[in-house]
Amino acid sequence: MDRTKIIACIAAVLVSLTASGCAKQHSLTVGSKNFTEQVVLGEIVAQHLENRMQQKITRRLNLGGTLLVHQSVMNGEIDVYPEYSGTAISSVLKINMINDPQAIVERIRDVYHTNLRLEWLGALGFNNTFVMAVRDETAAQLKLETLSDAEQAKVEWRLGVGYEFEQRPDGLSTLNKTYHFRDLKAPVTMDLGLLYRALEQKQVNMIAANSTDGLLAVAKVKVLADDRHAFPPYDAALVARAETIAQYPKFKPALDELAGKFSEETMRKLNYEVDGEHKPVADVAAAFLRKAGLQ
Repeated sequence: MDRTKIIACIAAVLVSLTASGCAKQHSLTVGSKNFTEQVVLGEIVAQHLENRMQQKITRRLNLGGTLLVHQSVMNGEIDVYPEYSGTAISSVLKINMINDPQAIVERIRDVYHTNLRLEWLGALGFNNTFVMAVRDETAAQLKLETLSDAEQAKVEWRLGVGYEFEQRPDGLSTLNKTYHFRDLKAPVTMDLGLLYRALEQKQVNMIAANSTDGLLAVAKVKVLADDRHAFPPYDAALVARAETIAQYPKFKPALDELAGKFSEETMRKLNYEVDGEHKPVADVAAAFLRKAGLQ
């Protein structure tokens, strides 16, 4: 073989290798925010995609707060992550909140698809809204059932809240606009995982929790009914990049299989298995998929 043919062969091989490298360059990536429920959901999504698509899925779980994770999916750093309708409409889209859950989802789905090239997929089946909780003994002593009862109680309230609840427009500011607690002290802001301990140790006497917190099932606390509907619905769903859906035909059908597979009770149980029983997230996710008939 002469020199010209050798060079041509080498060039052909290099082109082939480059094309092959480009074809494999994109790795499907699942992301999540930085709290237990999100990490559990993210791991369930990742394992389910691996089962259905027969390929390795990259995990970027526990990334951070809402806006950081949203920016990651916009930038193509992740392809799918769990989100909540109330968060999407108020914190991401910054649209005035409405209390009709279906209208909220329809508006999100339209704006995400048209303006952001993102797809808001089917509801996972549970609503993780904010709830305000007090110790059982406090509720019994003051005869508290609702947040309106707490508003009228002659007590100095000290709230324990997470960082997002303090900053988000649908969190602390919404609570304060809807209810006017007597002798309200400045809230104590802390990591979500410390809220229940702070309440138990009486560092605070009311906390801003989430309705699917695992500890709600076992802690000696009472959730006060939001009788004035301050907090909007937070129906969980998966957000996926439209580009990824178009590129991988099996991607969206696999994600659609997870719609409706969760309830608030199920989510509390999964969260408690990680937070309370300290089971590995991967084991909790695998057990859920087996029980749901998805393995």
